[in-house]
This record gives sequence, structure tokens and C-alpha cells, in this order.
Amino acid sequence: MKPKTKKAIKQTATIVFVLCGLLIVLSVVSLDGQHESDNRQAAFVSDQVLEYQPLVEKYAAKYDVSDHVDVLLAMMMQESGGRGDDPMQASESYCGERNCIEDPERSIEQGVYYFSETLAEADGDLKLAVQSYNFGKGFIDYVNANSGIYTQEAAVNFSQEMYAAADNKKKFRCPREEAKKMDACYGDIYYVRDVTAYMEGVAEK
Repeated sequence: MKPKTKKAIKQTATIVFVLCGLLIVLSVVSLDGQHESDNRQAAFVSDQVLEYQPLVEKYAAKYDVSDHVDVLLAMMMQESGGRGDDPMQASESYCGERNCIEDPERSIEQGVYYFSETLAEADGDLKLAVQSYNFGKGFIDYVNANSGIYTQEAAVNFSQEMYAAADNKKKFRCPREEAKKMDACYGDIYYVRDVTAYMEGVAEK
């Protein structure tokens, strides 16, 4: 065999080897990415939440937010998992205090009503409306005065400012370690992210 032919074969073999290696790496990366995507979409929605779907649909129709039943169920999952007498954790928007609602249907009606209010005031910005359900309507004014639309950064900044201004910081539980590190203990800074994941869970049911 001629030297040039041997050299050409070696070069070809090297190229094939490199290409095979790249294909293997890309396959692994693709599988990892798919695994992460599957994890994000695997948010479990409890049977307790789904049992309340007829009531959620009833009050969603009453307050003209029927297109967002999936959002409301996802919010209930984030708030309580469907457990307790106030599954929408709507007491504070109803009476200004926690635990004043002791009837699930009353909770659902108030929760749906309050969401309809935040959605209207957020001018259709769904993420802003959802986060404002958690933070309160003051977040809408804050966003309108700053970024103009919901962003994760705006949620963190608002939480930090409200927490810093609070006279009694002990009333904030701050269960998220990331929020503690950022002194963003007012409300839930990742509320939109988690509700979105539960919406995917509702869609899978």
C-alpha cells in the first residue's frame, strides 16, 4: 500500500472516530436535557385539588375567568394541595387576616374573585396576576412603576423591599433557602414558576 493511501486511511479513521465521539456526547446531552424537561413537567396535582374542579369552574364562570380554570387549580395546589378549610388560602384577601375562612367553598369563591381582580388590574398579564395573588395588588402598582411587565427580577426586588420595610420580620416564614439568602422573604418569589409547573400537571390529568 502506498504511503499516501495509508495516510489518507488514517485521516479518515480519525475523522470518523471524532464524529462518533461527538454524536455520543450530543446524545447524552440531549437525554439529560429531556430528563430535566420531564422533571419540570412532572409536577404532581393531588386528587384533593381535582375534586374541587367543579366548584372552581362554577365560580370561574361567575367571575368571567373560565379560561383560567387550570391556573386556579394550579394555584390551589401551590397554596394548600387542596387540604384544609381554606384551600385557596384566600383569608387575607377576604378579611385581612389568616385563617378567617373556614369553609372550602367560601375559600374558592373568594380566591377566584380575587384572581379575577388581579387579572383585570394586571391588564391581562397572567404572570403578573398570578404573582399578585400571592404578593397582593401592590405588586401590580410596583411593576407598572418599574419594569411594566412581570419579571422574576421584579418579584425578587419587591419581596426584598417589602421584607426590609416590615416592622416585624418574625411573621415571615421564608421557607425557601434561596429567598433567605437574598432577604426576599415577603411572599413567595417563585410562585409563578411553581404554579406554571402545576398547570402542566393539571393538563396531564
